[in-house]
Amino acid sequence: MKTIPQRVDLPFVPALEGLRAVAAMGVMVTHVAFQTGGTVAILERLDFMVAVFFALSAFLLWRRRGRHSAREYYLHRFRRVMPAYWACAAAVLLLLPGAGFTAAQVVANLTATQIFVPNGLAQGLTHLWSLCVEFSFYLALPLLARVKKHRVAWIAAAGVASLGWAWVAQLVDVAGVNAQIWPPAFTLWFAVGMLAAEYEGRVRAPRLVWPFWLLALACLWLASREWFGPRGLVHPQPAEFVGRVVLGAVFAACLVVPYALGARSLVLESRLMRLLGLWSYGIFLWHVAVLWVVFPVTGIPFFSGHFFPVLVATAAGTIPVAAASYYFVEVPAQQRLRQLRKRPR
Repeated sequence: MKTIPQRVDLPFVPALEGLRAVAAMGVMVTHVAFQTGGTVAILERLDFMVAVFFALSAFLLWRRRGRHSAREYYLHRFRRVMPAYWACAAAVLLLLPGAGFTAAQVVANLTATQIFVPNGLAQGLTHLWSLCVEFSFYLALPLLARVKKHRVAWIAAAGVASLGWAWVAQLVDVAGVNAQIWPPAFTLWFAVGMLAAEYEGRVRAPRLVWPFWLLALACLWLASREWFGPRGLVHPQPAEFVGRVVLGAVFAACLVVPYALGARSLVLESRLMRLLGLWSYGIFLWHVAVLWVVFPVTGIPFFSGHFFPVLVATAAGTIPVAAASYYFVEVPAQQRLRQLRKRPR
């Protein structure tokens, strides 16, 4: 790759909007694979799309660091993520049949602290553990942005050092708490996006992107082998977890970095993919709750196979709900909160 002069502007990157849709759909596929019994091992490891989400967020936010005050930044993040998050959490906690939520689960999920609370993960909302991690990154970013010198070295060093968290997590001896998925564990995934932002405009995008997709597919295949780490929802051992995090970082880099540096894609930039990208937050939020309803509605038992019909039913239910969430919750809430912010005292 040749070095080119650094850009001062921050152009919109349409391919990343489509990639966000791919990541959301990939997370949905992996949860359907888990809940139907994991007949195709490689589909389970599409949970690496969480790494793509982390890298995307880190890239988009790090490239804009310092352009707003910390207060304005936090208000913007709040408007962007919390209204839809609360709408989904409240709907599931109130309406999901037969879940039997505890008071601790209700409070933890409404405050996005469920990964720190014993048995805090609630049915229909278990996937929101990753938003707890991402929200932690949002909170830390203004502090991280104070680093002015040797940023690339600091980001890379933090990413590598975070791999040791897999062993530190074992010291947290609290029943019902999985410290292995606390925010420090995934610093490397955020580092991928931050480093991409550091080199945006300084390094040319690769002309061919398909080799990166092939490498990402190879990461999925490798991570899905039982000799590499346990399948299903079994917690890996520290060394296995580190291997999974490293492969997830490579996977995220393959999918995010080429487009972050300016590579184009007719598919990802298509009108359909960009539209799904607008709804991607809703797709991520709602698909597990929809999946939870699909099984009793279709009469298909959990972990009994039938991957494709369950996937089709889940997608058919999730996408309209996600679109409604975008147009009737996300957009109005952001507009209303912005108006309240501008109202004179």
